[in-house]
Amino acid sequence: MKQQQYFTLKEVQLNNNCPECYSNEGLELTFKQRFVENAFYKAITTDTINEMHCKTCNTDIFPVRWTNDIEQVVAYQQRAATPKPKSIKLKKLAWILIIADVILLIVVILFMTGIISI
Repeated sequence: MKQQQYFTLKEVQLNNNCPECYSNEGLELTFKQRFVENAFYKAITTDTINEMHCKTCNTDIFPVRWTNDIEQVVAYQQRAATPKPKSIKLKKLAWILIIADVILLIVVILFMTGIISI
């Protein structure tokens, strides 16, 4: 299965207490946006995720462990983080296939109308 690809939109240091070690200096909130890349195109989607990590105790903090204060800060930061707009960029292989298809379609139309004969 192909792993999801994300790029970082915004990283924020939080002053809230960590639910694991109770330190108020190590929490880091990261917002990421998903992108898709294959042989034909690159695309930025509108899907975003957020991850919280404590640098003091080196643990990932999942939403189940969030306190009300942390949830309020995450909601505020989520409104402040503006995702990049959805976009698609065609790669060279896609352009070659599109141009080849257009040329083939033109040749078939010209052959069917009798302008070109073999």
